[in-house]
Amino acid sequence: MSSVTLVVRCKDRTGLVAALSDFVFRYDGNVLEADQYSDTEIAEGGEHGAFFMRIRWDITNFSLDRSGIEAALSVLSQRFDLDYTLSYDDEQPRVALFCSSTPHCVYDLLLRQEMGEFLGRIVVIISNHEKMREVAEHFSIPFEHVPVTAENKNEAEERQQAILKEHRVNLVVLARYMQVLSPSFVRSWRGQIINIHHSFLPAFAGARPYHQARMRGVKIIGATAHYVTEELDEGPIIEQDVAHVSHHHGVADLVRIGRDLERQVLSRAVRLHLERRLVIDGNRTIVFR
Repeated sequence: MSSVTLVVRCKDRTGLVAALSDFVFRYDGNVLEADQYSDTEIAEGGEHGAFFMRIRWDITNFSLDRSGIEAALSVLSQRFDLDYTLSYDDEQPRVALFCSSTPHCVYDLLLRQEMGEFLGRIVVIISNHEKMREVAEHFSIPFEHVPVTAENKNEAEERQQAILKEHRVNLVVLARYMQVLSPSFVRSWRGQIINIHHSFLPAFAGARPYHQARMRGVKIIGATAHYVTEELDEGPIIEQDVAHVSHHHGVADLVRIGRDLERQVLSRAVRLHLERRLVIDGNRTIVFR
């Protein structure tokens, strides 16, 4: 089956769902998934809220070719002032993993790819630690060792950008990459970098967060996946999860539970992005499950 996914955002108004559904019906498409959300809050100035929609349809018998679909959507876009993205299921996004020396998230993403759970393809692993080469080789993924220091940060990022261009990467996943990307790097990949971190931030920022959490007697620990922006750990949140803990759990237990959460949350966030189920709206995301 060949399908196409259309994700739309615009000002809310009557007739949007009917117009988009009629577009698919008119040209002999078969709707496979459809979901929409209207933000009913009135914006400043009395304007209506925003409308979001994700629709995926079978184009096996669609009477328009790809250029025809683009042309027809251009007419709809002008009529309703649509901001949209269009993607085909045979256009597999290409993913790069950035990592340091902690492998649990990298292993999880690679295993899920091996099991066919992702619509994209991990095409390169970039690490500031040579240690991760063995992991990449085990899964037959190209590996690039790019050491990063305060003195060579600019040169290192130039090398990373060249690698991403060489591998035609569409999405960067920070799979426990313990370096802060520069604002200029982040701007060049806006909406295309996903990060994972423990949810102790900012209460337990810095080194040894699980030791801090243990000393404070926390009852819940968690993990958060978000898009990366110039403001550290302040980007639009994609996915979160938590686990209950107690005084019986030592630091090693908290670390183990936290790693489990990080793997699961990051993998879910990457899957949502690759399936085009996310819309960035300011500093939040609209998620179509």
